[in-house]
Amino acid sequence: MRAMTVGAALDDAVARDTVFLHDGDDTITFREFGELADRVAGGLLARGIRRGDRIGLLGLNTPQWLAAFFGAARIGAVIVPLNVRYRERELSHMLGQSGARMVISVDATPDFDFAAFFKEFQAQVPGVSDYVFFGGGDAGGGDAGGGGGGQAGSFDALTATPADPTALAAASRAVGPADPLVILYTSGTTGRPKGATITHRSILASASAQADHLGMNDGDVLLGHLPFNHVGGITCTVMAALVCGGSVALLPAFSPDAALRAIERHKVTFLGAVPTMYVLMLGRKDFADHDVSSVRMCTAGGSNVEPALADAIRRGFPGAPLYGLYGLSECSGACVLSRTDDDPETVSRTLGVMIGDFEARVVGPDGTVLPPGETGELQVRGDCVVAGYWELPAETAEVFLPDGWLATGDMVTMEKDGHLVLRGRKKEMYIQGGFNVYPVEIENVLATHPKVAMAAGIGVPDEVLGEVGRFYVVPRPEAEPPTAEELTAYCRDRLADYKVPRQFVITVEVPLTPVGKIHKALLKERYESDR
Repeated sequence: MRAMTVGAALDDAVARDTVFLHDGDDTITFREFGELADRVAGGLLARGIRRGDRIGLLGLNTPQWLAAFFGAARIGAVIVPLNVRYRERELSHMLGQSGARMVISVDATPDFDFAAFFKEFQAQVPGVSDYVFFGGGDAGGGDAGGGGGGQAGSFDALTATPADPTALAAASRAVGPADPLVILYTSGTTGRPKGATITHRSILASASAQADHLGMNDGDVLLGHLPFNHVGGITCTVMAALVCGGSVALLPAFSPDAALRAIERHKVTFLGAVPTMYVLMLGRKDFADHDVSSVRMCTAGGSNVEPALADAIRRGFPGAPLYGLYGLSECSGACVLSRTDDDPETVSRTLGVMIGDFEARVVGPDGTVLPPGETGELQVRGDCVVAGYWELPAETAEVFLPDGWLATGDMVTMEKDGHLVLRGRKKEMYIQGGFNVYPVEIENVLATHPKVAMAAGIGVPDEVLGEVGRFYVVPRPEAEPPTAEELTAYCRDRLADYKVPRQFVITVEVPLTPVGKIHKALLKERYESDR
């Protein structure tokens, strides 16, 4: 019987005591990692963290990040994963809306000092009373915020004292499969991120279904380059390795050169990536100089794999079948994969089939279930579906239906054999470099620019990133029109960098519907006519 909580799953892996993490020259076994995670759990208990308390977790893909994640999970705390690309606007909303009590953060990345940032920022999130920094020494000193009143300390201090075994065991026993594990913020049509509430059961269900479908085993080495604050990193990589007993070769962040070197060095067998990453790796002049013969399977998620790219992936990784992967935060990770016997044409043409015992149906605008061959909205059901959006009952009711079905917002056709063909997105979201981007969030930011009267964005094709944002901007009549450089800089200061539009068009007007809403379909037509 498989474990039903993340802590229990880690206990099962610890009993095997094989290698879990490859971190540069170092290896960390499941037993060693379990001891570190337990020290984190004990440190959290000592600081007053209890089951149900929320903890913001910000950092790159490192052992410390994972130890904080599993340590919190062990005692039933709820992790709020945060992207290192987030800045003040995003962090204040996510930490505030989730009700986070603590932040565990990297002290600095190569391009940003988070310890200094949180020292100035913490007054905006008064509910956060405790800050812990990892990445070197005390990283932020003993005073994170002056007048804000928050405590600060180092990760080393948090883990310095072994956990009280009695208290830890009691806290761990209290955690159940339906308990929230992660609040993962995903943007929405309102432009305000919503927190998908992933449970212990749902994340393990998705990871187990993926591992079983692909025949993953304890000899597999997964490349850990997808960000851990995303289901591609934490579910499809880390949790999949946990449930199959495999190991993860850590990369703090993706770069094509680092990925290829890690594949060769650690004999990676499982490579999961978005199409953009494959383009960048295969496009390196020295690609052929790297030994990638250990890779035995590749998955591509985030968008359909065009036939030309799929062929290039197969030539570049000749020993590895390519599988399409479809998932979403609201499903905790993957819920659709290519069949292991799908031919190359089917892999490129379809998303795949439902995995595990997850169900799918296609519904029309009136909710009628449609037969194979007709296009409608994809709905899925199963243990992978999350518990809803954190403290947003109205938004939850719109998407999570009473009979257990999740409305994905994606328009598909189901073929007679169960393969799903993506026809488009019901929502206006586009996927830029593997990241979901919703135009309204960027439109709201642009609308605050002193030279902008109105902005409207769409996703357009891009050879490298898959899709990029193209935004039409109407200047204020009394102002000098802004330049693309001004707008880019303005967005970069206020948004994660993957949300920054790559194209700006200054225009006198944007098309509107009769009720005054921006007519996105006509914008797309304008783009096509301008190509």
